[in-house]
Amino acid sequence: MGALLAINPIAFSIGPLAVHWYGLILGLGAVVGMLIAMREGKRFGLPQELFMDILLFGVPSAIICARIYYVAFQWDQYKDNPLKIFAIWEGGIAIYGALIGAVICAVIYTRIKGYSFWRIADLCAPGLFAGQLIGRWGNFVNQEAYGGEVSESFLRDTLHLPNFIVNQMNIEGVFHHPTFLYESLWNLVGILLIFVIRRRKFVRAGEIFIGYFIWYAIGRFFIEALRTDSLAFQGPNWLASLIHGMWTPMTWFGFEEGYLDAAYGNVRISQLVAILFFVIAIVLIIVRRKNGQANIRYSDPIVSSKLSTALPAVDEQHRVEGASASDRNDKKFSGDDPSRKE
Repeated sequence: MGALLAINPIAFSIGPLAVHWYGLILGLGAVVGMLIAMREGKRFGLPQELFMDILLFGVPSAIICARIYYVAFQWDQYKDNPLKIFAIWEGGIAIYGALIGAVICAVIYTRIKGYSFWRIADLCAPGLFAGQLIGRWGNFVNQEAYGGEVSESFLRDTLHLPNFIVNQMNIEGVFHHPTFLYESLWNLVGILLIFVIRRRKFVRAGEIFIGYFIWYAIGRFFIEALRTDSLAFQGPNWLASLIHGMWTPMTWFGFEEGYLDAAYGNVRISQLVAILFFVIAIVLIIVRRKNGQANIRYSDPIVSSKLSTALPAVDEQHRVEGASASDRNDKKFSGDDPSRKE
């Protein structure tokens, strides 16, 4: 067995101020996500400060809601010492809470700026994946959010993981599933899928962002059951059995559910939320296509209602030019174009 590796969670200190790897990694994930969104936004002629502002306002909103979400389901740990609620550097945030906070902030901000929330959210979707992909490595450094017990040979010989991951997954002499890595890789695949399909003609406005929730929900549902620190509640037996049955295919690949104290709960909250997100996302795509809300395609221009009114002459010129081009195309296909040669 190799030497145990326990990474110091503190990257460096400035006097009495300790800077944690967890915060640095989360910050890096946020910046990379913003840069990806800015790169795509540039194709649509969007101001770069739009995405900087979304990050500026969205990150605090996401962190606050992520903490509220976590504390709400772990209130017994904080009710006797409320000040610990603010000790976020010790871990204890929930990604679903972060998503809720970020979406609320984005809806408000895009409305103020006159942009369609769905159009801007589409551009930010790969950045969300990137932020989570990188952010999960903060869990790696803190040795948290890991899965159930596994053998060292499973990590080294079956998964072929490098030593620094295997050693860090040795927690008090017991090896565990690197669920942070599973989710990180799942998010990487999600980014690649978005890059492949986002400019296809069948993709409508809002569906890249909705697709993000679909992909993330699928991965989170199956990965969550491997963990031993899941937020849970005591639900009806039929619900627990249903969720367990849906997860059963994972056993075909040699995976087992992580330990969950029956006295704490029998339904993992993140699994239930993943199912709800998946169903709502599918229904949303169908409803938006039926009622005409998804007539705009992903590749169509993005215009702010606040800015478009400031340039009426330019907009009118584009409208006339577009109409003229459309008329010429109609004539060509109808056979009325005199310049068309048989």
